[in-house]
Amino acid sequence: MDHLAVSRYLLNLPETSVGQPFGEGVDVFKVKGKMFATLSLGKGTEKDTQGKLKGYYCVNLKCDPDEALALRDIFDAVLPGYHMNKKLWNTVILDGSIPQGEIKRMIDNSFKLVVKKMTKKDQTSILLHL
Repeated sequence: MDHLAVSRYLLNLPETSVGQPFGEGVDVFKVKGKMFATLSLGKGTEKDTQGKLKGYYCVNLKCDPDEALALRDIFDAVLPGYHMNKKLWNTVILDGSIPQGEIKRMIDNSFKLVVKKMTKKDQTSILLHL
């Protein structure tokens, strides 16, 4: 799943908006004003054919603490959340090594964790669209 597909998937979730409060190049996705994902170009360590460092897009997603650790053990492309609470957030490197369905599942879980902390009224208005 590339960064464009991830961005489209994120924006198709109910009541989702995107902005760049941290500056250009870091898209922040929110549901009813609450952040559940960021998407940005990470700094890579691989070199392209011209010798320049190439990076992969990365998505930061909220996660249950136990699941966050398990995902890091299963996938090399899942790391503790960059510039985030390492216990509650994972950084997923979009290098093609994680199946599309798994990335969508992680996005859905992040979205639901944030919605779960909202008022019952807001939860109901969002979950009706899922």
